[in-house]
Formats: sequence, C-alpha cells, structure tokens
Amino acid sequence: MNLKTNLLKQFVIEYKKKYDSQDIIYENSLIGDIKYIKDLLLNDQFSPSLQLKQILDKQIRKARYPIEVAITGQFSSGKSTFLNALLSKDILPTGITPVTSKVNFINYGEEYKLKITYHSGAFEYHSIDHIAKFTDQRIDNINDIKYLTIYAPVDILKDISFVDTPGLNSQSQNDTQITRNILKDVGGIIWLTLIDNAGKMSEKEILDEYMPSFKTKSLCVLNQKDKFNNDQIETTTAYIKEKFSKYFAQITPISAKMALDARIVEKSVLVDNSLTKLMQDFKNSFEKNSSCKTLKFFSNDFEIFTQQLNDINSLDENININLLEESNIQEVLDFINNVMRPNSNVAKEYAIKNDLRNICDILMNEYTTMIAVYDSLIKILEVQAGHIEDEFDKIITNNTNELYSIHNKLDSLVQTIASEIYSNTTTQKNSRYEEKKSIFSKNNNFIEHEYDTFLINSDLILKNLIFDDQKIEKKIKRIIRSLGLIELNLSNSLTNIYDNLKQKITFWQEQYMQLKKSREIGSDLEFASVRRFSSRVYENILQDFNILILDNISSINSKTAYFNGTISQSFISSISMTISNVELQINQSEDLYKKDPTRFTIWQPREDDILKRLKDNISFNFIDEFLVSRSNYIYKSIKSTKKEYDKINQEKINFIQKAKMPFEEKILKLQEIKSNI
Repeated sequence: MNLKTNLLKQFVIEYKKKYDSQDIIYENSLIGDIKYIKDLLLNDQFSPSLQLKQILDKQIRKARYPIEVAITGQFSSGKSTFLNALLSKDILPTGITPVTSKVNFINYGEEYKLKITYHSGAFEYHSIDHIAKFTDQRIDNINDIKYLTIYAPVDILKDISFVDTPGLNSQSQNDTQITRNILKDVGGIIWLTLIDNAGKMSEKEILDEYMPSFKTKSLCVLNQKDKFNNDQIETTTAYIKEKFSKYFAQITPISAKMALDARIVEKSVLVDNSLTKLMQDFKNSFEKNSSCKTLKFFSNDFEIFTQQLNDINSLDENININLLEESNIQEVLDFINNVMRPNSNVAKEYAIKNDLRNICDILMNEYTTMIAVYDSLIKILEVQAGHIEDEFDKIITNNTNELYSIHNKLDSLVQTIASEIYSNTTTQKNSRYEEKKSIFSKNNNFIEHEYDTFLINSDLILKNLIFDDQKIEKKIKRIIRSLGLIELNLSNSLTNIYDNLKQKITFWQEQYMQLKKSREIGSDLEFASVRRFSSRVYENILQDFNILILDNISSINSKTAYFNGTISQSFISSISMTISNVELQINQSEDLYKKDPTRFTIWQPREDDILKRLKDNISFNFIDEFLVSRSNYIYKSIKSTKKEYDKINQEKINFIQKAKMPFEEKILKLQEIKSNI
C-alpha cells in the first residue's frame, strides 16, 4: 500500500512540475525585455517559424555584444599600430601600403586564433601568425575573402570589439563602401590620421562626404605626436579642432608607437604572454607523453616559466609608465568608456527595440497578406451575388415570351380539336311514339312524331385528328420540342451562372495555391494553412453552389418531363372522352325530351361547350398555371434557386469570415505586443 501511495505522490509531483503554469520572472534589463517579447512572439498561437526564433535569438546576442568601435581613416595613418597598442600585442601587420584590404573583426577569445570567412560561406581557422597573408591586398585570392575575425584573450575585448576597416580612400571602391556601411552600425568611430597630415583638403573632402552624421560617436586621433614638440602638438591640435569640430566630438593627439612599445613590456602583458606560452608548451608536451603518470616531463618548462616571472617582477615599470602616459593612449580609452559606451548602450537599446517593433510590423503585414486572400474571395462572392441575381431575373424574363408562345399553341390546338368535334356533329331525324287513347276502342294507338337530334361522327373525328395524319400528335411533339429548347436554355443558363462563379474562384485559387511568405520570419505553417484553404475551395465553397444548380436543373427537367407526359397523354385521351361526354349529354337530353317534350328540349352542342369540356378533360388550368401564371414553373424554380443561392452565399461569406478571424485576432495581439516594447 505504501509503495502505491509513494508512486501516486510521485506522479502528482511530476504532473504538477510539467503542467502547472508558473509565471516566468524576467530580469529587469534589455536582455530581459527581449526575452519577454521573444516568448510572446514564439507563442504557439503564432505558429512561429524557425527563422523568427533565430532572428530573436540574434537580438539577444546583439544585446550581449560588447560595444563595437570602428577604426578608420586614410591609409598609412597607423591604424594597425594603433590597434596593436590597444591590444598590447603586435598582431596586425603594418606597412607603407594599404595592406589591410579586408575588414578585420577583433573579438575576445580564450586563445589567439584567426578565422577566415569567404564569400561562399565557407570558413577556416589559422594561427594568428598567418594573418599577413590574408590581409595584404596584393595577394591573388584576396577577392575570395569576405572578412577576417581575430580572437585574442585580451581583457579589453571582453567589453569592446574593434573593427579594423580598409579605410575610406582605399584603392578599391568596394572597400570604401564596406567601410561606409560599417560606420552606420558601430557604437563608436575612431578616425585615425597623421598629425602632420590632418586638415589637408583631400582629408576634408572625405570627411565632408562620410562623417558629418556620426559626430556624437566619433573621436579624431592625431597619430605620431612623438615627431613634434609640445608647442607644435598644441598648435596643430588647436588648428585641427577648429577645422574638424563639425565631424568629431573630441580631438586627441597620441603616439601609437610609444603606446605599443610601452604596453608590450608591461608586467601584466609579459606575464600573460609567458603564461600563454607555458600552457601551449604543456599541451604539446602532454600530447607526446600522455602515458606518463607524473609531470616530470613538464618540470623543465615550468622552471623556465618561474625564472621568467622572477625576471618580469624585477623590471622597473616607471619607464614604461612614463612612456605610456606620454603616448596619451589613456585619453582614447577614457573617451571610449565615458562617451562611446553610454551612447552605444542607448543606441543599441533603441536599435534593438526598433528591430523588435519592425519584426511585429513584418508579422502583422504577413497576416494582413493572409487576410487579403480571404477578403478577395469574399469580394468575389459579394460582387458575383449581384451579377447572379441579375442573371436569374434575366432567365425569367427571357423565357416568359416563349412560355406564352407555347401556351398559345396549346390553346390553338384545343380550339382545333373542339372545332373538329363541332364540325363533325350533324343533325339527324329520329322518331318518338306517343300513345293516344280512344274512347271507342279498347286498344290504344301510337302516333309517331319526328324530331331533330344530333350525332357526332367520332370515327371521322378520330380519323382526321389521330389516325390518318397524326395531326394532334405531331403538333404536340413540336410543342414538346419547344419546351425541350426552353429546358436546354434553362440548363445552359444555370450552368453558365455556376461556371462564371467557378471561373472567378478558380482564378482566385490559382493565385493563392502557391502563396508564400514574403519575409523569411513569416510563419510557414500559417501560410501553409492559407494554401490548404485555397486548395480546398471547391469542397469549402463551390460544391454547395454546384449541387444547388444541378438539383434545380434536375428539378426543372423533372417538371418539364411530367408536363410533356401529361399533355401528350391527356390530349389524345381527352378527344375520345370529350366526344363521349357530348354524346352522353345529347342522349340524356333526348331521353328527357322523349318523356316530356313539353318540358325538355334536346341539347344542341355548341363549339364553346365542346371547348370547355375539352379543356376540363385536358386539365387546361394546370397548363395555364404551369406556363403563364404569375407563378409559372420557371418563375417558381428560379425564385427558389435564387433564394437558396442567397442563403448559401451568405453561409459561405460567414464561413470565410470565420476562417480569417484568427489572423485578425493575431494582428490585434501583435499590436498589443508592439505597444509593450
């Protein structure tokens, strides 16, 4: 029992751990804000794409990036020497020609290494010692390289990433454009120029073209101040400040060479270099002696390292301190920390949040594109509804005259039959006998009285109308053919109504069955659902319209067939029936007349009487209602179809509205997310 209880408790704990919702606490920072927005945008309700996740992760990485400072200027101004001084190591190659022909990103790394990235997307790693062969624009395959990344275990790179640019007066226009693009995005710009070259017209033209919009984040460094005395430096600096004040927030003279000479022999730098070498030596030795169980193989290297530490600690740092102070490199670092870094953080936060808002806008635009697909289908149904109602009305109008024409033919045919019966009704003599009693004789005498009665020559009538020339049958067949043409016309008209609607919707379908997202961060699943909706437009939209039209065509065909059968049978049978009716009435009247001539007369059939009886026998009121009444069969059928069409059309519009509603709700949610950024 205890075991079962423990298992149940464990199940409850695991269930709560997995399924109980817990509020996520986000840190109060830019990264916390990004994570919050990221979680909102990656909610399952948006069916987020992998690309969206990647770009949001990129924003987090961007927030964590150290400030980027671009080093630029005219070639041979000492950019590489200046960077080497900041890094306290002679890493970048120097020369009298513009050898730095590629962008060099200088980032923090646990060890020195060089990454070469090619335009093809391929990359490879090399020792830092090989950098010269990848930066000299005079080498043959230089154009294959996109950029270089230098990794160095230097503390300053934990907070600052440097970008060494080809310069703005490179021999390559492409290099100049690359540098220009970099300047837009970095947190700070250091313009390096030679102190004896600054202010010349060639440099001013370049600054006028590229630098005015970057003043707040730009520092002008006048290099090689070690070539002048203090008075010359102050005079030149004052002159440059006057000339360059609209381009730079500060002008600082330095000596990159003095700074490099001082920094590469700093105790901390020497210790780091020795320690780096010791670790590399240990690694190499261990690979050769991996089976050893002691560290004796490394004792000699460690003794050398210990002696180096003793030598470093015994050095007099005062000379280097003075040299470093005289180089004025600290003023550059102070500007980076006190001006560039705060401005960069503000600019970075603004840029990232602006990017997040743009991401929301892009996603909303993608949803707007999806909604437009549904709206365009609704528009087709709404516009076509008006056209189709007009087409229904035209069907009624266009066939009314034909129905009247057929009705007139049938009426004329009835008149012909009635006339034929009437014309073959003749008079004939007949006798009646009246008993006459005699008072002188016991026997009664009968007196014969002649009278006129009427006789219908039914054989002749049937012969004339039916047997000899099949006159009635032929006329009825012609009428049935006329009705068949109307039936065909109705079928074609209704089919055309559906075909026109189908054509419009099929054209719509062809446009959107291959719909793709316009921006890579758009949702693949959402666009797939729109394509799936488009591909099923027959089942979802057209099918009910098609069934409606086919059912009504079938109904019209059934009504027409029933009517045709009725008239073809009733007309033939009604001739004999009418003849019998007339003969019967004549005979009945004659019998009454014989009984009491004073009270009764023999009925004489008139053509109107025959016509009325014939129409009754044919059920001509059914023909009237079917063909020419206010609610004739075409009117009733089309009105019914029209009413049902309107109902289906509204149902389909409501169905589409419902299908697009989730996208509209997502836009509202994205607007809310955007407003919270």
